[in-house]
Amino acid sequence: MWDFRLGQAIGLMFKTLPFIIFRLVVYFGIALAYVLMTGVGAGVGWGVGGFGDEGFRAASTFWGGVIGFGIVGAVMYVLREYLLYVVKAGHIAVLVELIESQTLPENHGQIQYASQVVKERFGQASALFVVDQLIKGVLKSLVGMVKTVFRVLPMPGAQQFLRIVQAFLRIAVGFIDEVILAYCIRTRSNTPWESSRDALILYGQNLKPMMKNAAWLTLILYLLSFVVFLVMLAPAALVAYLIPGGWSATGLVIALLFAWSVKAAVFEPLAVTCMMQVYFKTIEGQTPDPEWEAKLDGISKKFRELKQQVATEKATQTSDISTFKTEESGVR
Repeated sequence: MWDFRLGQAIGLMFKTLPFIIFRLVVYFGIALAYVLMTGVGAGVGWGVGGFGDEGFRAASTFWGGVIGFGIVGAVMYVLREYLLYVVKAGHIAVLVELIESQTLPENHGQIQYASQVVKERFGQASALFVVDQLIKGVLKSLVGMVKTVFRVLPMPGAQQFLRIVQAFLRIAVGFIDEVILAYCIRTRSNTPWESSRDALILYGQNLKPMMKNAAWLTLILYLLSFVVFLVMLAPAALVAYLIPGGWSATGLVIALLFAWSVKAAVFEPLAVTCMMQVYFKTIEGQTPDPEWEAKLDGISKKFRELKQQVATEKATQTSDISTFKTEESGVR
């Protein structure tokens, strides 16, 4: 049915409880910021609406809430590199260590250890962000290849089925890029571009088992998120009642926000852990296939950009080694 061990993955979630709590604080903080700023914006709009009739007040309350929501959205867009660097990549670093050795180095807190590992592998947050964006671009090209296969299949209702496939693929790619980053951390390589290239080739040549497991995990992930959404509806409705204007839809939005925060903090790392299990097991003993490298080269501009970065990375390393040897000879 599937190739991951859900029990072991849940056990790893408990072992990384400090990071889970950290993620919950971060993502619940984000959800709360959305709720509070939307409420503040709606309150200001409601106050401004006092200068007009009921229709004007309703409109100003609505747009005040939209502006408050948009402000938080803009801030989150700016902070997206930080979230990837500290929260997601950091948790991946700890999970990789536990999957490999079942223990963490002594005298290190999880978050401190993770920050050290990510910094060693990627340097600055901006560097990791660029790597991640290129990985996402290559994965989208692979998704496009899969969609093309479904388009040409002679089956009834193919277009409707393709829409479902497209929705699944968009979700599945959302945590597969983190598995590629996990490979870069697992290999303990100081050449993240080269590691990312190899990881993508290995992923491509094992596309079928990876997609199968991603399908199961997507289903599990969203069933769990839906349950959380239902649980959150009652308190969300209370918060919506307290917002001026009594928006009936606000409760749904708030419940969705808090369900998203649980999904991002708990369920997504669980899914990534399961995919790491499958990926590491599947690629064991394999080497990147030149045929798949050529395929990716042909279908993805982002993969070609990644290869250019690999060439630049190697040239820089060669230059550094030559400089070091020259300086060493001068000292002698």
